[in-house]
Amino acid sequence: MTGHQAAEPDLGVLAARVLFSVQRELFTALAEQGFDDIQPRAGAVLAYLRADGIRASELARASGQHKQVIGTLVDDLERLGYVERRPDPADRRAKLIHPTERGLLQMEAATAIMRSIEQRHAKALGEREYAAFKDALHRVADLQREARREN
Repeated sequence: MTGHQAAEPDLGVLAARVLFSVQRELFTALAEQGFDDIQPRAGAVLAYLRADGIRASELARASGQHKQVIGTLVDDLERLGYVERRPDPADRRAKLIHPTERGLLQMEAATAIMRSIEQRHAKALGEREYAAFKDALHRVADLQREARREN
């Protein structure tokens, strides 16, 4: 925004409202289920973690975070028992980040919570409108990613 309050919030404000509200609901529900030791910033890893493992460089690319940030988050999650580093069978010099049993349980819980949040919104907006909203949001996210690469 420019130096004055616009009547309608801009894209950044709306996106932040959705992000922070969804994160708050997700992490509150996770805490209620016993995953009270993780912070929303860990979502940069947890949201992209795969049961069969993923390289830190792929996590950085998928989340849009720097490799150093991902490394610190992986260190934290490893210390908390959510992930472990294992050699990559395709390249022994590389490591894959794998969820532990606790990490898999957290992933399942997060998936169920997010499914519930999405179902609530789809019910409120209607399935078709919600699907169109998500499609448009995907396209805007892709456009933003492309614009960032060009700069």
